[in-house]
Amino acid sequence: MLKQKTLKESFSLSGKGLHTGLQLTVTFNPAPENHGYKIQRTDLEGQPVIDAVAENVVETTRGTVLAKNDAKVSTVEHGMAALYALGIDNCLIQVDGPEFPILDGSAQYYVKEIERVGTVEQNAVKDFYIIKSKTEFRDEKTGSSIILLPDESFSLNVLVSYDSTILPNQFATLEDMGKFKEEIAASRTFVFVREIEPLLQAGLIKGGDLDNAIVIYEREMSQENFDKLADVIGVPHMDAKHLGYINHKPLVWPNECARHKLLDVIGDMALIGKPIKGRIIATRPGHTINNKFARQMRKEIRLHEIQAPTYDCNRPPIMDVNRIRELLPHRYPMQLVDKVIEIGANYIVGVKNVTANEPFFQGHFPQEPVMPGVLQIEAMAQTGGLLVLNSIDEPERYSTYFMKIDGVKFRQKVVPGDTLIFRVELLAPIRRGISTMKGYIFVGEKVVCEAEFMAQIVKNK
Repeated sequence: MLKQKTLKESFSLSGKGLHTGLQLTVTFNPAPENHGYKIQRTDLEGQPVIDAVAENVVETTRGTVLAKNDAKVSTVEHGMAALYALGIDNCLIQVDGPEFPILDGSAQYYVKEIERVGTVEQNAVKDFYIIKSKTEFRDEKTGSSIILLPDESFSLNVLVSYDSTILPNQFATLEDMGKFKEEIAASRTFVFVREIEPLLQAGLIKGGDLDNAIVIYEREMSQENFDKLADVIGVPHMDAKHLGYINHKPLVWPNECARHKLLDVIGDMALIGKPIKGRIIATRPGHTINNKFARQMRKEIRLHEIQAPTYDCNRPPIMDVNRIRELLPHRYPMQLVDKVIEIGANYIVGVKNVTANEPFFQGHFPQEPVMPGVLQIEAMAQTGGLLVLNSIDEPERYSTYFMKIDGVKFRQKVVPGDTLIFRVELLAPIRRGISTMKGYIFVGEKVVCEAEFMAQIVKNK
């Protein structure tokens, strides 16, 4: 299983803020396991910390703004996208003002610094949220939509459409996060000339210029008004009849605007709080719908906090019934694991098909067959025993015995026809033959039973 990652050391970037025009410095620091992304305002009294999660987003007008009480920080999406795309799970970000510096309007400087300082693998397992069915969110007013589909990894398709002859329709795709640096990171933010005046009146983009944004001039205005606008944003006067892109540097890609929208989607999805395995198809995305979708996903994750392992009955097992009998002393009617489909250094996934012919159904209960809870716990323990015994020499010379069982919960009946999926993981390294484990039993996507238990591995006399 993949492990969580953090930065090997800190790095800082400085520049002006897009909206405030202030000189700002943001510092990205290593953080402990299961810390997630947090942002600290070092310029405010008490240096408050804001959790970088979707519920803390308070504005999405021209960027993603996070807040907690009176502390706010905006334009976080480019930095978040770089962290997420490069697989960093834990980071404390410190900023000395109300927004991240805009830099060149892309994420490439964040990526360069992350690669320069390097990353370090942590002990905790990376907690993916695996998409198992189609999830969709639509905004009927704007025509925007985000669809999330099952996939082996995290990938994106983004389509943009504007009422513009210069930027009508574009799409961008990222199949592999490993290519974020080459294909997405350098794409810059963009703005239409028609949007500049309202944004200035709203007190935004005080730090905007042609070094940190692509400006798109697609609707002709009078030369007088065009000159006034050029004076406001500090650029030379240009011919008002010449439509097109206004920028100091040429476009990195013909579809740079679509690629930047894809970058923004990644940055906003980083606020879900878990890495995702799934494919996003975003049509006309923006920070508002991105955030609404991220909030919906966080609700979904809370409802399925513990996800059922993926079970493909067509794949050959890691351990079949014959290998299980080599490791466990249990025989009919007490062998309660049929096969093992996945095994790692500290976890195991097993399967039992519950049939109407189970001997315990004769008396439990004849008119309403229900698998006894104690046997569900026993089956979990046998699965855990397979994890332990598979790692030692001469496993047939050892047996495992319960020492303690805690936190047992039965959430649903187990009946004939159910396929039980056991997921058992070590809570701590095995010491002196004693192991502590946490186990779950799933039927479909639902948890039917869970427990923590301690067992001792004893050499047979």
